[in-house]
Amino acid sequence: MASNIASLANHSQNCTKHQDVVMVMVPFPAQGHLNQLLHLSRLVSSYHLPVHYVSFSTSIQQAKLRVHGWDPVTDTTHNIHFKEFPLPSTHVQSPNCSNMSKFIASTLDLSLTLRKPISSYLNELSSKTRRLVIIYDSLMAWVVQDIVSIPNVEAYCFRAVSAFTTSSILWEGIEKFFHLPKFLGKFIATKFLKIPQQLPLLESSFTQELLDFIFMQDRHNNICSGNLFDTCKVIEGPFLESLEKLHRLLRRGNQWAIGPFNPIKIQKDSKNCHKCLRWLDKQEPNSVILVSFGTTSSLSSEQIKELAIGLEKSNQKFIWVVRDVLLGEDEEVNIPNGYEERIEGRGIIVKDWAPQFEILGHSSTGGFLSHCGWNSCMESITMGVPIATWPMSFDQPRNAVLVTNVLKIGIVVKDWEHCEDLVSSTTIENVVRKLMVSSEGNEMRKRAMEFGKKVRESMMDGGISKMEMDSFISHVTRY
Repeated sequence: MASNIASLANHSQNCTKHQDVVMVMVPFPAQGHLNQLLHLSRLVSSYHLPVHYVSFSTSIQQAKLRVHGWDPVTDTTHNIHFKEFPLPSTHVQSPNCSNMSKFIASTLDLSLTLRKPISSYLNELSSKTRRLVIIYDSLMAWVVQDIVSIPNVEAYCFRAVSAFTTSSILWEGIEKFFHLPKFLGKFIATKFLKIPQQLPLLESSFTQELLDFIFMQDRHNNICSGNLFDTCKVIEGPFLESLEKLHRLLRRGNQWAIGPFNPIKIQKDSKNCHKCLRWLDKQEPNSVILVSFGTTSSLSSEQIKELAIGLEKSNQKFIWVVRDVLLGEDEEVNIPNGYEERIEGRGIIVKDWAPQFEILGHSSTGGFLSHCGWNSCMESITMGVPIATWPMSFDQPRNAVLVTNVLKIGIVVKDWEHCEDLVSSTTIENVVRKLMVSSEGNEMRKRAMEFGKKVRESMMDGGISKMEMDSFISHVTRY
């Protein structure tokens, strides 16, 4: 890990000579979004294009510390430049606060303060290049709206969620906008767009504040020359086709499915190997389930207790990452007394940062109990690991439907219809056993491994995602 951080040391933040084409990444300042565009920066820089990654200094440091899967020897990082902006003096709420509603409100408000500093920086860069290419997170359209005054700029919207989620949400908007009869909308969505019926309602997984924020971004789509997705046609071909139709209808430019952004193979660093990886080295193939809920998920103290009991009763080996689990205000994650002693040799609890991608890529890992954030889904699919779905909010309930109902590489832990209910230890025990040791779980694992193989092949020379990436680079560097 130390070598990765060293390879991402800050470089000159300004171009010292005229560049033909310069790329700028504008991520939304939340870990999942920061991570995706940092990985994309690595991919773009491999085409010998300079990349400028811009955000708050705290966000950039967080992204660097948590990046994993990079090879410090072969990965091209000298062409990635980091432009760090200080947090505004008026900002008092930490973006890593424990209260979920405060976390959302704080991050949304904080992101808006980047408009002026980013606009100034883009104007500065534009004078030193033939073409300035902006890749902005879909949640940052308002922030970069001033680029309409820069003549040599092209902007591309990065969608940080799955094509499945994006197409289903867009279609719902079109259905309401054109006041389509319910039966007609359902017929088109299911027969032609391949969208399953009875998806989770947006209002049930997104706060109204966040929905309003998303709609505010959508009003600035006039700056968009095309759309980028961290996915590939191997995984989401039908939904990418649906999006092409919708983008043509809405005149939103071309699209490129250039994922996965995460690396496709593990570069093991024996000198800086995390303790859980050393433990995995001693386990049988496909015998361990990873349990991790990302950086913005929330569990109650009672739910933590049920999860602990369920994992213990399952008699399966596990790695449980608890560091990033958020509780209510001023609460801490409390593991039951004596628990770690009882599970010794069969389970590990990680209370600090954990290299999720390396864990998923280890041969001993055979399952992933996940909140179904799109980063986690892509990493798991890339590594061929089936998922036990436990969505918490945002796009996660729809990602869970994609994993279980469409791709059929997962099993439901918590159904979104019962999102307010406590998941019992018995349910957790049964699901973990089913995924890890049943014939049905083995079939899911085989399908996941087949997907993983195809996804990794798609990123190699001649692969469909690699060709999409080549096409995008050719487009933005054209004369």
